Amino acid sequence: MTAMHPDEARLYALLDQSGIPYRTEEHDAVFTVEEGRDIKARLPGGHTKNLFLKDKAGQFVLISAVSDTPIRLNRLHPHIGTKRLSFGKEDALFDRLGVRPGSVTAFAVINDPDTHVRFVLDKALFDHDQVWFHPLRNTASTQVAPDDLLRFAKATGHDPLILDLTGLTEAT
Repeated sequence: MTAMHPDEARLYALLDQSGIPYRTEEHDAVFTVEEGRDIKARLPGGHTKNLFLKDKAGQFVLISAVSDTPIRLNRLHPHIGTKRLSFGKEDALFDRLGVRPGSVTAFAVINDPDTHVRFVLDKALFDHDQVWFHPLRNTASTQVAPDDLLRFAKATGHDPLILDLTGLTEAT
C-alpha cells in the first residue's frame, strides 16, 4: 500500500461521520484518464476526471465529470457564472485543495473549508450507481454513490452546481 495523503484519514472520518458507505481500492499511480483504463475495467461504476480551473477574475473552480464527458472550457464559463477559464496552476491547486496534479478529486473540497473553490458536478455522474474518485492521492480510488457525493460536498460546506456538460459541446 502506498502512503496515505496527510488528509486522507480525515476524509474517511467525514465519510463515516456522514453515514456514507465507500470502498477504496489501491492501484498503481494514475495521472491521466488514459492511464487508468485497466483499473476502470476491473472496478465497475462511473470513473471520473477532475479539472482545477481559474477564471480571468481569479475565481477557482473544481469540475468533477465522468471520464469520457467532453468538457469545452470555451463554452463552460457563461453556464457557471465565471469569466473565461483556464487550468489552475499547481501551487494554487495545492494551496486551495491540498492536492497535486494527477490527484485532483471531488474529495479535495474537504481542504476548502471557506468554500473559495466553486464546485461543479457533471450531471452524467448521476447516471451511475457508483462513482470513483481518488482519495486525495492517485494511487487509490474510492467508490461512493452519486447522491452520497452530494451529501459529502454539503458536509464540507459546498453546494455543487450540477450541469449537463455534454450538452455544452453542441453548437449554440
